[in-house]
Amino acid sequence: MRRIAQRSLSGALALAWLGWVGSAAADDPPIVPWSALLPGLTTTYEPSSANLCQAGQLRCVDAVIREMTSRFDALEATCDHNTLFALTYLRTTEQYELAVVQPGFFGDPNFINHQDANFARLYFDAWDNYRAGALGSVPRAWQLAFASADQKKVNGTGNILLGMSAHVNRDLPVVLAAIGLVKPDGSSRKPDHDKVNVFLNQVIEPLFDEAAARYDPLVDDAQIDGTQLDEAALLQILVGWREQAWRNAEALVSAATPAARALVQAQIEQTAAIEANLIIVATAYAPLSVQQALAELAGLPVDPLRVQQALVDRNVNLLHGVLGTLLTPGAIVRDRYCAAHG
Repeated sequence: MRRIAQRSLSGALALAWLGWVGSAAADDPPIVPWSALLPGLTTTYEPSSANLCQAGQLRCVDAVIREMTSRFDALEATCDHNTLFALTYLRTTEQYELAVVQPGFFGDPNFINHQDANFARLYFDAWDNYRAGALGSVPRAWQLAFASADQKKVNGTGNILLGMSAHVNRDLPVVLAAIGLVKPDGSSRKPDHDKVNVFLNQVIEPLFDEAAARYDPLVDDAQIDGTQLDEAALLQILVGWREQAWRNAEALVSAATPAARALVQAQIEQTAAIEANLIIVATAYAPLSVQQALAELAGLPVDPLRVQQALVDRNVNLLHGVLGTLLTPGAIVRDRYCAAHG
């Protein structure tokens, strides 16, 4: 808990330095809720737009963070297993806000703010549609992520990775292709895309510390892809996923016909579903969940060696007690810990 307190203090000091914390001035701009920004939000970047997110204003990022916080608070109050990805996304966006105001960090910060809003919207929409029972509007990778949390199928590592994978492997290429990969002068936006990896490196360690202290003490002890998922391993996975997302966005943009684009999109959905099921195999508490994931993988074009590695990872995780003990199921251990520490 000491590290969490230090993190909160350092974050508060940073925000105070930026003028976001402290006594409110009489001329402070009014708070704009996320819901009020949705009607005018499209993937077209318009710097002169009255819509804060369409124009990429910093106050749009504030609105996104407030919406994330509201959703996180509701989940955290009941130790919902969806809490861990909600926390992950919230802390990442808070770190992004600190990065985007640094002069020169991004080449086009307002455009990245606009991207941030559209990216978050895909997560919010997937969540809302899933809760409404509109599964036809929910990508398969998100269905697996939400169902695994709702049904307490996987450990904390699995919840974090399932959310990250769905959002990066499925959502990111979609939003990148929609908002555009090049600037008006024809130069690539890839350098700004890659700069995201810098602040991701800054958020992962304190995120793991907080998640382990409050929700799942074994969150950074699981083995994934043959290695223990510490901060360095997770960053490596994310960097690889984000690079592939950019390449998939290029494929979407380059598709010569609607049919060709649909094929690329189907491959993106398929890849995200494969990653989700492999994560479930490695991190599921119960054998039944593993069998369900393996059954779905049997119908997907997955490398058999990757399936074998996920099974090896699961065996290692079982041996190390990451998925519970013979006497107490992992989900129960985790829920008790969250109730005492969350």
